[in-house]
Amino acid sequence: MDFVAGLFIVWGVLTTLIGLSTLALGVGAVAVLASSSRQASFAASLTAAAFTTLAIIAIIWGLAHVAVGIPLRRRRHWSRLGALMLGSVDLLLLPYGTALGIYALWALLRDDGKKLFETLPQS
Repeated sequence: MDFVAGLFIVWGVLTTLIGLSTLALGVGAVAVLASSSRQASFAASLTAAAFTTLAIIAIIWGLAHVAVGIPLRRRRHWSRLGALMLGSVDLLLLPYGTALGIYALWALLRDDGKKLFETLPQS
């Protein structure tokens, strides 16, 4: 299970870095918007909005993977459910997200994967 947690953390860090670099492109588009003529302002504003929106989504998605990956390594019960939800959506992100999603679902839905996250009865 540590391997799945590590993959979630690595995927989250890489996605966050991609989001930050895309945010830099959005800031660059804003700079072009500030210095452009009226004809180019529509294209620059559309580009700035698209890059900024995609960057925010990528940063949130990456941080969610890190926020689930760290407790997954500690075998917190809720992190298994979070990893199953994130892994299910990751199936749509070809090709690496699909591989991560398939492996996460396979590892977390097996009986021995479920047993790792069972809570001990309180006495």
